[in-house]
Amino acid sequence: MAKRKKKIDIPEEPKKKTLYTKKLSDEQMEKLEGVCAMKNWEAYEVEYARFAFKGEKVNVVAYNSGKLVVQGKEMEDFVINILEPEVLGEARYGYDEIYHPEWFELHAGMDESGKGDLFGPVITACVIADKPQIDEWVKDGIRDSKKITDGRILKLDKIIRETKGIAVETCFCGMRKYNELMSKPRANLNLLLAWQHAKSLTAALKRKRAPWGMLDQFSKQDLVGRYFKDSKFDLRMQTKAEEDPVVAAASVVARAEYVRYMGSLSKRFGENLIKGASGETKKQATQILERFGPDSFCEFAKLHFRTAYEVVSDAGMLDKLPLKPPPAKKEWRK
Repeated sequence: MAKRKKKIDIPEEPKKKTLYTKKLSDEQMEKLEGVCAMKNWEAYEVEYARFAFKGEKVNVVAYNSGKLVVQGKEMEDFVINILEPEVLGEARYGYDEIYHPEWFELHAGMDESGKGDLFGPVITACVIADKPQIDEWVKDGIRDSKKITDGRILKLDKIIRETKGIAVETCFCGMRKYNELMSKPRANLNLLLAWQHAKSLTAALKRKRAPWGMLDQFSKQDLVGRYFKDSKFDLRMQTKAEEDPVVAAASVVARAEYVRYMGSLSKRFGENLIKGASGETKKQATQILERFGPDSFCEFAKLHFRTAYEVVSDAGMLDKLPLKPPPAKKEWRK
């Protein structure tokens, strides 16, 4: 007779929590609403709620009383990776100060905005701050500008610029000058960007000295460092440098300046210009060319973009605005 196998009791894993509640201030509510809207989550109505959003496997409801309720399978991920760092300024603050103490030292942070957008200039920004200012910015939820709505960007920019004991400098060319520089035979965007970064950093250092700085790396070559090779300033570069709160502040300042510039262009155009270089921006570029003519087109668009060439070519105006043909698109093979 075969022996009966002994049954082994496997302990059950603890159930994952799917409900989170917390009391938020009006300012935190505003930040949270901006974060959810930026993620293009579906807004829906809940009785007595200030706002409510449905995300992927998570629901966020903020009540008029200030109570926040987060529910769903991805609740924990939302709280740890979004709510705490971006709205409450809590989790990452403690983590970063332990593992990246240098981020809370006196130093410069540098970033740019507008590089990949058809309309508007490329703007660099440099911010120099020390620990007291950095601590406050982290609590205010100052993060990489790409993760913040335009309205919130302008408010954070005001907070940064009004902080005492810091230095803030930006650098950019007007659109006509930008296009003039980029039309030269050996023009290179990264070289121009490096010059702009060097200008904004130099100006900031004249206002507040700092021993080192962090640059969000945009080139494999140390193009900005060449301007400081004879100085004692320690310029460091890394990708995703916006994790450094001072670089994050610089990204906010650069983006806010870009948003303001785009606001003036949009006002002139008569409607909001779209950022990026999508099919929608191409339609707007065509309208600008038709409405304002080839001579004024350079005041809106970066003429070295492929999209700009296609718009002018499709309109049959290359004789009036002779743009250099873009290189052939590469064919990707598996």
